[in-house]
Amino acid sequence: MPVYYYARTPAGDRLYREFHQVRVGAGEELGSPAVRELLAREGGVDPAYRSAWPRGWTLRAPVRHADGVITVDLAGPAAGGQLPNQASGELAVRQLVYTVQGALGSVDPVRILVSGQTVRQLWGRVDVAAPQGRDDPYKVRSPIQIDNPGYGARVARTFRVTGEAAVFEATLNWQVLRGSTVVRHGFATTAEGQKFSPYSFELALDPGTYTLRVSQADLYAGEGRPPITDSKSITVR
Repeated sequence: MPVYYYARTPAGDRLYREFHQVRVGAGEELGSPAVRELLAREGGVDPAYRSAWPRGWTLRAPVRHADGVITVDLAGPAAGGQLPNQASGELAVRQLVYTVQGALGSVDPVRILVSGQTVRQLWGRVDVAAPQGRDDPYKVRSPIQIDNPGYGARVARTFRVTGEAAVFEATLNWQVLRGSTVVRHGFATTAEGQKFSPYSFELALDPGTYTLRVSQADLYAGEGRPPITDSKSITVR
């Protein structure tokens, strides 16, 4: 199930997703376990992925999806808990919206309740009086995403890398590093250019521990903003 976190990039904080295995109750809609998983962790398995949700927030009631609206009923910490700043609060809401929509396969807006009640603001900072739509993915998501293998994965000597990207002319670069040494490099293409779409490529490596890095092409030859990347530490058996 996709769970969305954020990480720092040369273009600011961007959303990255991680696929987690979660327990789903009999007859339970998939939004509920996805939200529980998001709120239960301070970050992803990948240590670069962080959550803006303060500790202590939980899902109060099952997620409901009806009449074109997804309703998420939350409960805050008993003692009030940490108050995020404006930017962190907006990131937290963005994580929640993308996570529950991803679990349900829907882009319907998300109504956020607290203790069963509509609230005007979360933490006195973030306006949630109206159902929250999904922010423009080109402005808030990382344009580069490795989905598989995940961080820390153990893979066979020949394996396939898959993910999603929105890159110029449908082209992305990849590197395999052993320590700080680049041992393999190349490029791959997405299904469509300038649009979030899938990519895949195959690698064959000797046993060992590596860093797999996928990045945007450097359109400015080192003169502008550095390319955005996603990296995974992997072990080849």
